[in-house]
Amino acid sequence: MSGQKPASWAYAEGYAVENEILERARGRAEELGCAPVLPGVGAALRLLAAALAARSVVEIGTGTGVSGLWLLDGMPSDGILTTIDVEPEHQRAAKEAFTEAGIPGNRTRVIGGRALDVLPRLTDGAYDLVFCDAAKLEYEEYLDQALRLLRPGGAVAFDNALWKDRVADPAQRDETTTAIRELGKRVRGDERLISALLPAGDGLLAAILRP
Repeated sequence: MSGQKPASWAYAEGYAVENEILERARGRAEELGCAPVLPGVGAALRLLAAALAARSVVEIGTGTGVSGLWLLDGMPSDGILTTIDVEPEHQRAAKEAFTEAGIPGNRTRVIGGRALDVLPRLTDGAYDLVFCDAAKLEYEEYLDQALRLLRPGGAVAFDNALWKDRVADPAQRDETTTAIRELGKRVRGDERLISALLPAGDGLLAAILRP
């Protein structure tokens, strides 16, 4: 059995080519000190959105719009992205990226605030995909909300599911690593979900809610 080699990981990440708009959004993220999804995760999200023909997507953690651009690229032309972030400056940068990409304003619903305050206001069973990339210690609570928000056959996905190679190392027991590790166990053990842990980017945990 052969493990994934660093060169193969880098090749896979490089396979997902980003255009100038995505590159600029990534540059703004660096300036603002937020960590966007890596290209491999972005490509996986686009694929997931396309496979689901996702017309209603919730994103927890807008950042500067990198993941939003990938998601929107996979969604139908009438799909709407609802994206939540606690940082107004990040959301301003994301709106700039969406405008640069020529995305009509009615395709994005940008909501400011803490995710756990906003999510309960969203409609049960109305969403095709929920993507989580905000406070790692709140991931399990995001899962609870996602299970309520998703239609049967919809999907939930979590970025940083390998958390800088720490999740795979049982010696790493800090609070964040433990929370992400426990999330993975919970998702895997939930009979309502069909899940996979993908080694793209910093790890993408994805699951389909059984119809």
